[in-house]
Amino acid sequence: MELYLLDWGNLLLRWLHVITAIAWVGSSFYFVFLDNNLIRPTSPDLLEKGVDGAMWAVHGGGFYNPQKYMVAPKKIHTHLHWFYWESYTTWLSGFALFAISYLWQAQTYLIDPNLVPWQPWQAGALALAFLVVFWLLYDLICRTLGQGPRGDLVVGTAVALVVALASWLATEWFAGRAAFLIVGATLGTTMSANVFFVIIPGQRQVVRAMQNGQPVDPIHGKRGKQRSVHNTYFTLPVLFAMLSNHYSMVYAHAHNTTVLLVMMAAGALIRQYFVLRHAHKQGKRANPAPYAVVGVLLIAVLVVWLRPAPQAAAQAQAPVADAQAMAVLQARCVQCHNAQVQMKGVRLDTLDNMRTHALAIHQQAVVLRAMPMNNSTGITPAERDLLARWFAAR
Repeated sequence: MELYLLDWGNLLLRWLHVITAIAWVGSSFYFVFLDNNLIRPTSPDLLEKGVDGAMWAVHGGGFYNPQKYMVAPKKIHTHLHWFYWESYTTWLSGFALFAISYLWQAQTYLIDPNLVPWQPWQAGALALAFLVVFWLLYDLICRTLGQGPRGDLVVGTAVALVVALASWLATEWFAGRAAFLIVGATLGTTMSANVFFVIIPGQRQVVRAMQNGQPVDPIHGKRGKQRSVHNTYFTLPVLFAMLSNHYSMVYAHAHNTTVLLVMMAAGALIRQYFVLRHAHKQGKRANPAPYAVVGVLLIAVLVVWLRPAPQAAAQAQAPVADAQAMAVLQARCVQCHNAQVQMKGVRLDTLDNMRTHALAIHQQAVVLRAMPMNNSTGITPAERDLLARWFAAR
């Protein structure tokens, strides 16, 4: 019953997490698009009000005229909407999902005894430390290295190095599937922390100064802009890290650190293309297509590099009988899929159950190579091939 309830909790939290992430990422992408499409007005009344950029858009049968004020407007006449609950709800639902899946079941999901034989509490504490320590280092970098004309480049380089270090440590200490997710959760935590600790507090100080008739310090807008830009570049790497746990070809590879870093770099480059393309259309930037080309090429190189070795000889072998396939399941799968323990509600301890779940066995153990989890039972390539031939002979 506990596993059944955990599965429901996992499903519902994942659903909520995806919904709120769509809202957060969507609003983030929209405002980046907006910033790169705003045109400085020439109308005296807009300039007198302090409007620095504006644009016209049409959607859903109506026309919109968003305007951006540098530092702050003189007065806010209507309700002020704050964009933060999308971020907070995404992080809270994601952390809850991480807790019931990876922390609650650390022995299954976090630990690969072939790497480090952690105790479950040690692995859980270290996973949480990743979230906190990375944010502290990142925040320190942003606050101390961002000065001067090349401050953004220095900060970006330093953050990239810290991301690389975190990725290497995660893949050295945790099971590959968990390592990728921890890196994604670390970056996602940093994104939400940027909103909670920097962007929203700075905006609140700006609003408070406006209401009190005090001068507005532009540093809050600069800091908020910096963290917002960082968030948009983190987005695609985070999404890849979160989705990767369905594809063992990336996280179970012998050089999974390289795979993770290359995919995250590709995501950031592709995001750079979309950030700059609107400014290019306005004549403000050079054509950003090379960023997208390099990003796509990096992915193409990985696709070729990770391709499985040809197995043409296996097709000529004799079909596999049920008894042979059952012997593999008894050795590698039944520990977690039997009458007493039914992970994901699946039993594989009888021939009838094996036949009932034949498609799932083929998908999870042969195609995705996601099972056994972290290959904890040591299934071999030859045994996976045997299951493939058994499925083909059905």
